[in-house]
Amino acid sequence: MNFSQKIAQELNLSAQYVQNVIDLLTEGATIPFIARYRKEATGSMNEVVIINIRDRFKQLMEIEDRRTTILKTINEQGKLTPELKKKIDNAQTLYELEDLYLPYKPKRKTKASIAKAKGLEPLSELLYRQQNGNVEDWALKFVNPALGVETVKEALAGARDILAERICEHDITRVKLRNLFENKGMIISKVIKEKESEGEKYSIYFDNTELLKKTSSHRVLAMFRGENEGFLRIKVEPDEIMALELIDRIHLKADNPATDQVAMAIEDSYQRLLQPQLETEMRQQAKIRADNEAIRVFSSNVRQLLLASPLGEKTVMGVDPGFKTGCKVVVLDKHGNLLENATIYPHPPQIEVHQANETIRNLAKKYNIEAIAIGNGTAGRETENFIRHINFDQQPIIVMVNENGASVYSASDVAREEFPDHDITVRGSVSIARRLMDPLSELIKIDPKSIGVGQYQHDVNQKKLQECLEETVSSCVNLVGVEVNTASKELLAFVSGIGPALAKNIVSYRKEYGSFKSKSALKKVSRFGDKAFEQSAGFIRIRDAENPLDRSAVHPESYSIVEKMAKKLNCSIHDLIADESLRNQIHLKEFITDTVGMPTLTDIMKELSKPGRDPRQKFDLFEFDHSISDISDLQVGMVLQGVIVNIAAFGCFVDIGVHQDGLIHISQMSKRRIHDPNAIVKLNQKVKVKVLDVDTRRKRISLSMLID
Repeated sequence: MNFSQKIAQELNLSAQYVQNVIDLLTEGATIPFIARYRKEATGSMNEVVIINIRDRFKQLMEIEDRRTTILKTINEQGKLTPELKKKIDNAQTLYELEDLYLPYKPKRKTKASIAKAKGLEPLSELLYRQQNGNVEDWALKFVNPALGVETVKEALAGARDILAERICEHDITRVKLRNLFENKGMIISKVIKEKESEGEKYSIYFDNTELLKKTSSHRVLAMFRGENEGFLRIKVEPDEIMALELIDRIHLKADNPATDQVAMAIEDSYQRLLQPQLETEMRQQAKIRADNEAIRVFSSNVRQLLLASPLGEKTVMGVDPGFKTGCKVVVLDKHGNLLENATIYPHPPQIEVHQANETIRNLAKKYNIEAIAIGNGTAGRETENFIRHINFDQQPIIVMVNENGASVYSASDVAREEFPDHDITVRGSVSIARRLMDPLSELIKIDPKSIGVGQYQHDVNQKKLQECLEETVSSCVNLVGVEVNTASKELLAFVSGIGPALAKNIVSYRKEYGSFKSKSALKKVSRFGDKAFEQSAGFIRIRDAENPLDRSAVHPESYSIVEKMAKKLNCSIHDLIADESLRNQIHLKEFITDTVGMPTLTDIMKELSKPGRDPRQKFDLFEFDHSISDISDLQVGMVLQGVIVNIAAFGCFVDIGVHQDGLIHISQMSKRRIHDPNAIVKLNQKVKVKVLDVDTRRKRISLSMLID
């Protein structure tokens, strides 16, 4: 089967480009590499399109493998007719294939198989023809106590069991009924008796009915969670009369006693077999759709968080706030190395304000601190307020940092390896400081599920979530690029073509032989072969390399092109990078070859203008309203500055500096009709909000977004 042609038609792409993507993936190329360095082969597809091709290709391969298995199995049974083979060959989905295979699939003991063993299959055939006659007389001939058929009534009941299974396995019936479930199926949720109080958080679903195909992903996941926790009972089905009438139109051919028997079999088939089976299918499909949407939102949030603006190489103080246990303070040099740590107690119960003040002042002066990162958890705003009132000799910038997941890092093997002589409190403060310096480098050390930017993350398919998040992290790392001489092995592991084992080898080589002087020197690393070099070299940076191209995103395979450009202008590569007027003299068409086209040449020129430039936005300092620090300080109508810390399908959550995030419902985000909050807001975006409602008991804050 020509998969590339089919995928191209579905995604409205060129079949040749699709085939090229499939070939590159099959050869072991990574998605970041294909998107960045094989634009001629793909027509400049972005990562999202390439992922869609990969996933659809994988799906089609699974369908093809299943088709082969089914054909082989039915053929071995001696039941593969030309007509059936044609139907199987033309089936487009796994559901269609399974429908066709169902009558031939080995089964456990069923009511129908028991009835067949009693010799009642001929009676079922007779009834299904629906000819005029006395059905009881027909059934009398099949009464056989030796086979377990004692009466006419038992004979007819057994024949109907056979008919019910036959109707259930009828491929056209299943297709039409599935279509009815998909388009008219309702999801119905009811509270389980005597669970009303305990399951109060699901109260909006206690008596709820809505069209499944229009139910939002977060509502589906909420209902299923309520069911799993034992508070709700969920059912998915269309109107039963409508479903039965649909099946009647397919199988009822007359109006006589035999037809009545078939009608009884239809009702039994639907209630006992078809409805439960299709409900299971619909629930699975709804769960998959809801999972995909939740994972998409989660991945988008993680991407935005990882690509948050870095402060850069500054000497930073990190503070992990606390009351009883004190505030853990660390000082890091501009490379993130720990220089000193201390504990201060400026808050109750100790209230050692003077000593704490002196400790912070002395450390700031001793190390010429340029920025102070304060965790936004317990005692965060109180600690910020304390530090802002310190009279520094040289005022550092003071930033509240989202500390979600810092405790996870502190207790991890990675943290223990980095700081074997310090406890988890010191490691947590280090993580907070490093997040300010470079969010990407620090957050990749933590499982994305611990960062706190997802909804229903424990309810979705965990394998798919993990794969998608790892893909997102990899995409971010390769977009930014990695300085090979300072990067941790955790960061290097996400570089295209490297992985954990090679990352460890790179760090070991670096420790033994010193810094890499060129990208080509990576080939000296154990097991770093040509394929790994091809896939990774473009995403590696060497800041102090002699060749300026080694500091850039220009791939080594294209160095010769830049050398030709410089030679044509009778200048050096250094001159070409430094002098825009020289670059303006280049006519790119002169450098097009069979393998290098305008997309690659254009990328090279962009990179030469700003080699190794960080694509992330510049750091923008943000401060909360200093007069507001607790939910009790809020009043309806207040206008405040906030920062978006999480985005869900139904809106976004905003940190306004009161230890409890407020919710801007999607209806309060824009005057335009929107269905995706990511369309108008981004993670870490600074927004102006108005307080709509404050529920201090339930710790809920409702906000609206003000558009400047």
